[in-house]
Amino acid sequence: MGIIGDIKDTLSQAVFSPSTLLSGRGGLHMAQMLLCVVTFVLGALRGGSSHTYWIYAMFTWAFCPIMTLVITIIELFKLDIVLNLFCMDWPDFATGMAMSSTLMTVSVAIIYVNFYACLKCLYGWIVSIFAILCGFLYTLEVVKDKCLDGKKGSYLAALPGFWKVMEAFVSCMIFVSLTGYRDKPALIMCVIAYIIPFPILPLIIATNILKKLRMCLPFNLDRFVFIFLVISVVLYIFAAIMWPIFMFRNNPRPSPCPPSYCIWAIQFMVAFLTYVNLILFTVDLVFSLLGICGFKRT
Repeated sequence: MGIIGDIKDTLSQAVFSPSTLLSGRGGLHMAQMLLCVVTFVLGALRGGSSHTYWIYAMFTWAFCPIMTLVITIIELFKLDIVLNLFCMDWPDFATGMAMSSTLMTVSVAIIYVNFYACLKCLYGWIVSIFAILCGFLYTLEVVKDKCLDGKKGSYLAALPGFWKVMEAFVSCMIFVSLTGYRDKPALIMCVIAYIIPFPILPLIIATNILKKLRMCLPFNLDRFVFIFLVISVVLYIFAAIMWPIFMFRNNPRPSPCPPSYCIWAIQFMVAFLTYVNLILFTVDLVFSLLGICGFKRT
């Protein structure tokens, strides 16, 4: 009866709490949602675009406020108490999502200024300013949680979990930037190398967040992650060698090559991000092997 009693006591605490919206955190969430929605509408009114960077920007301005709304509703009805009991560390998840949203909104602000703002593009600058404000508000929440409130993450808001988030984020940016590879088998193999680790990263993150799910696994998750990191490093080493060779051989940088629409510059971005993710996966592997900075020793 002890467990049942604990569950009843926990559920009795899950009540509607409007004071959550009047707190500094609640006000920050409201401002984030409002600003993201306004930015999304302004970006949509600017006109549709088939460019993947524009699609990524619109997705970010929709996804981030939706996640913020979900977090706000859960905290408004005190459902985070129930989640803490059954499956996850809620403060870690909420702070981790704020850090992920910061990563997305700040990157979108940089991309939007680069591609859609110019000296004669007044509307593009208006959207860019709103995009920068979105990134600032999410950054402000992370600073508040990590620096002012001193919240310590157990996984997602700690270094091991956020490292996985960065690996997934850089992978997404590679996919958004992919172009000019379809007629070269070696480059298609590079794309396959990018694809293989990507769907496994969210599964690793989700399994570590949901503590009950992790305990039900029929295998050692830390050992699986170690094997996954070894394979990912090998795949990215292959891509880091093949992509520059087969993409830039007999393909010098054109002149002029404006960063806003030069295909060569976007292809170079893929090469650069490949090396970034190779470094991230390699450091992750080394830290996991040595068992330092909170990374699990296998």
